[in-house]
Amino acid sequence: MKIPLTPLRCMHRAIDLYGHKEAIVCGSSRFTYAQYGDRCERLGSALLRAGVGRGDRVGYLSFNTHRLLEGYFGVLQAHAIVMPLNVRLTPAELGAILVHSEPKILFYENDFAPLVQGLLQGLANIVPGMRTICLDTEYEAFIATGEPGRANIFEYDEDSIAELFYTSGSTGTPKGVMLSHRTVYMHALAVAGSFNRDDTGVELHTIPLFHANGWGRPQTAPLMGLKQVMVRRFDPEFVCRMIQDEGATAMSLVPTMAAAMLNYPGLGNFNLSSLKQVLLGGAASSVELVAKLEQVFKCEALVGYGLTETCPVATSARKKGTVTYVDEADRLRHQTMAGWPLPGTMVRVVDAHMVDVPRDMTSVGEIVIAGDNVMDGYYREPEATAAVMSGEWFHSGDMAVWDTEGYVHIVDRKKDIIISGGENISSIEVEKAISAHPDVLETAVVGAPDPRWGEIPVAFVVARPGSELTEEALREFLIPRLAKFKMPRLYEFVTDPLPKGGTGKILKRELREKYWTGKEKRVQG
Repeated sequence: MKIPLTPLRCMHRAIDLYGHKEAIVCGSSRFTYAQYGDRCERLGSALLRAGVGRGDRVGYLSFNTHRLLEGYFGVLQAHAIVMPLNVRLTPAELGAILVHSEPKILFYENDFAPLVQGLLQGLANIVPGMRTICLDTEYEAFIATGEPGRANIFEYDEDSIAELFYTSGSTGTPKGVMLSHRTVYMHALAVAGSFNRDDTGVELHTIPLFHANGWGRPQTAPLMGLKQVMVRRFDPEFVCRMIQDEGATAMSLVPTMAAAMLNYPGLGNFNLSSLKQVLLGGAASSVELVAKLEQVFKCEALVGYGLTETCPVATSARKKGTVTYVDEADRLRHQTMAGWPLPGTMVRVVDAHMVDVPRDMTSVGEIVIAGDNVMDGYYREPEATAAVMSGEWFHSGDMAVWDTEGYVHIVDRKKDIIISGGENISSIEVEKAISAHPDVLETAVVGAPDPRWGEIPVAFVVARPGSELTEEALREFLIPRLAKFKMPRLYEFVTDPLPKGGTGKILKRELREKYWTGKEKRVQG
């Protein structure tokens, strides 16, 4: 029997097997899976009554709340496409996305009411008929117009688009990544099979659900009967309280979030013993960061890798039965890699001719990915889609090395590799070396133009509060850790946090921009 593959089956399973179980915790609101499913079904019915049709886009401008989480299934129930938007994008970027996607309805939190009103005034003649609904004041009345009723999954085309996510634009203009019902469901199965075998687990939604690292979980959690705790906006104190009060067992973080947790002075005031796993992604993590997380939280810390285009998780550094660690340092080294593929995913590291580079952890190539989790393309951009595909293989733009066990270790983004005097310098390698200094809170390394070397590495450094870190001290610290040609030629010590995207990922494009506009002095030799 062939049953259409759709994430709605994840919700149906949760209702059937865990209907009485507490499913969602969001502030003072708590819902069982039966109640959550009822709300999702009412949302789907209300959308249909509001004129939403097959393939229509339904946008969300919201922090992490149960109402946004309901959209992941309610919108699909109406045969429409759910489209969570990055709340950290500029009005111009959000306006461009709305023009490009033409949503039928835009749900928004009251925090964004002025922004939405401004967008509506500017787009009135460009996106006609777009209805807006405030999640804080209008949503409950809206879903009350709908009726409960399970969707007939046999009416769904598993190849139709279920979700549309626009990339953060960290490397250019945001693109709409199309993910089909089949793709999302298969990804949920792969994540469930790799991580979530215990239905007593409690998942903290620490990363925004509008971004890749966050929305990879909402389908797996109901599929496996997990309790989900919403973290509306990341705050170390609130996260610690939720771990303690709700017995959270797992959370996902990007490195900047992990650093914020480790530097939170009140960490020792909470009972964090329920935590079993911290998953890291979104940017490169150092061995020191993984070791410190395990030491402080007394649980496993693993790095993973993926992109919006891969739904998102493609690999993880979970333990592999055929790999024996030489010692503790080797274990941490493995857990800090991008790791090996999830089920249903094929990963290669190739040269410019699509030939595999040697699996010697030295030869550098580009990561290409094929499998059930790869996107169906960029929305309304066939040329951009063709540019990143070689047959069935998606070009990630990430440069890496790999070994005979299939472990992949990312060296850098293609666009972030610094070519200085003919030598390739990994900005990630330099950042990890700088981050190892105990007085460094965060750092980013970019390339700046130089008349002699072509490019030089420039390090932006935010020191820990109260520290007296100097450029000279940092240079001395790096000498035994970096080859001379990899050493930053210029250091910028800044007091403000470095610019970040929706998940806390540092936007190197913004840091690099001023050097390539010719406004800053250049360092010679």
